[in-house]
Amino acid sequence: RDVLRMHDRGVDPHDLDALGVRVVAGADDVAAGNEAINEVRVTDEIVGYIMALADETRTSPSLVLGVSPRGSAMLLRTSKAAAWLAGRDFVTPDDVKALLGPTWGHRLILRPEVELEGGTSDSILAGLADRIPVPG
Repeated sequence: RDVLRMHDRGVDPHDLDALGVRVVAGADDVAAGNEAINEVRVTDEIVGYIMALADETRTSPSLVLGVSPRGSAMLLRTSKAAAWLAGRDFVTPDDVKALLGPTWGHRLILRPEVELEGGTSDSILAGLADRIPVPG
């Protein structure tokens, strides 16, 4: 509603100053954060965990299409970013589990009958996260 009202009043959506948007990070900050994420450690057990989760999406009877290798790489990257943002230099299984939905939810194609029964990408991912043992 606010966005539509703003357009109705003729407010220029590209005039960020008028909209009250303030810069909190610049390109250099983003580049530095990206570089810092590269330094976050990932154990072989975490890599295996991500692979097991991905494999489960590819064999799930609820899915027509599971996660690709690129999707697995993106889960690894987002998990590293989460660890860095939390002030850690290592990834935990909880980082991986927390980012399953946001990173993979749009990459899955559910079987139509699963959708008709109320299944969602999030519910499928939660189920597979429950089934795959967390590395210890």
